[in-house]
Amino acid sequence: MNTVVLEIRDGIATLTLNRPERKNAIDLEMRQELREAIAAVRQDASLRCLILTGAGGDFCAGGDIRSMAAREPSAEGGRQRLRATHDLVTALLTLEKPVLAAVDGVAYGAGFNLALAADFILATPRVRFCQSFGRVGLVPDLGGLFTLPRWVGLPKAKELVFSAREIGAEEARALGIVSEIHPAEALLPAVRAVASRFLNASPTALALAKNILNTSHQQSLQSVLEAEALAQGICFETDYHKQAVARFLAKKPALLTWT
Repeated sequence: MNTVVLEIRDGIATLTLNRPERKNAIDLEMRQELREAIAAVRQDASLRCLILTGAGGDFCAGGDIRSMAAREPSAEGGRQRLRATHDLVTALLTLEKPVLAAVDGVAYGAGFNLALAADFILATPRVRFCQSFGRVGLVPDLGGLFTLPRWVGLPKAKELVFSAREIGAEEARALGIVSEIHPAEALLPAVRAVASRFLNASPTALALAKNILNTSHQQSLQSVLEAEALAQGICFETDYHKQAVARFLAKKPALLTWT
């Protein structure tokens, strides 16, 4: 049985973590299958959006602690194993398409941070997020030390990491982590509805805007302004922009609507 299932329908890719008996905990096999699935989505220009979700009523319980315990103890070995995940984190964070996470049940540790690699997170009322690493004497991984403070700010990120406490759907929404809350049976349809709104957007404009926004914290004002100018120059020449302007002048509805 594949630990990751990739479904493609109507321009939207849905990537499902598929180890429900282990609450979709991430092991080495799943990491490799995630790499392959994300690479396939990246290379398919017909796909306009990616949805991440989990099977069996949970998103992801984090790293598989049983497999961790079975490894030979070695500080350098642990470091190299984590380094081997860097390409996976980078591939997801830099995917030039909107990424949405549909999160139900547990999103612990690396599972929480996998969700934070998305652009939008929608959840159910029963979701439980936790930077659980401190409970087993570890630091956040899978990019969490980069993404979490960008979602919630540095002081709150420190509090969530140092305490390793659990947060529910309403607190996550108040912190800006979760954008919408839906009953479990309505979660995936709601996420697909959001994803479908991007089908009529300019893929070029979305990709360029995402790239600049993702790095804006690390750049000077002048660098961001120059990136904006370069990106806009590219967008001005796209067929999408020319068609959108023609529709505007003809008083036709915009291609991109958000209702």
